[in-house]
Amino acid sequence: MIEHLARLIARKIKKEAPDHHASMEVMEFSLSILINAAMILLFTLLISVITDRVFEAIVALIAFPILRQMSGGFHLKTGMGCVLFTTVLMTAISYSNFSESTIVVLGIISLLLAIIYAPSGIENQSRIPKKYYPLLKVISIIIISTNFFILSPIIASAFFVQTLTLIKLRR
Repeated sequence: MIEHLARLIARKIKKEAPDHHASMEVMEFSLSILINAAMILLFTLLISVITDRVFEAIVALIAFPILRQMSGGFHLKTGMGCVLFTTVLMTAISYSNFSESTIVVLGIISLLLAIIYAPSGIENQSRIPKKYYPLLKVISIIIISTNFFILSPIIASAFFVQTLTLIKLRR
């Protein structure tokens, strides 16, 4: 559905600006990313308004993708699958409420997973040269470490779940 919508919009753009330098494929890909992100934000925020968890949802919607940009992670096969899964995930994370010791334990596990696996799965998703991968790992570790000062259960949950997506499961 997302890919179809992106294709329709890209065709309309190309029709209105046929000399534009971007190819149809590049426009479709870019639009599908934008539509995906917009739908996740919209659906998660709508649910958070209904459940009275707006602040918590916003924290999850910020923490998760910030770490994901640096560390990578598993990608679902379809855009709509990603929207549905991520919306449910962000909503669930917004309900996180742990003790400080649990937050620290989740932080330590997240750090270990980032040290072992980050960055993961970004080879075909990013144009970042491999020589910068060690820097991405360090930045991921720094991002995760910030929550040892903040001690937010929502951030701890978002980072923990994100670092779980770094693990490559082999068949």
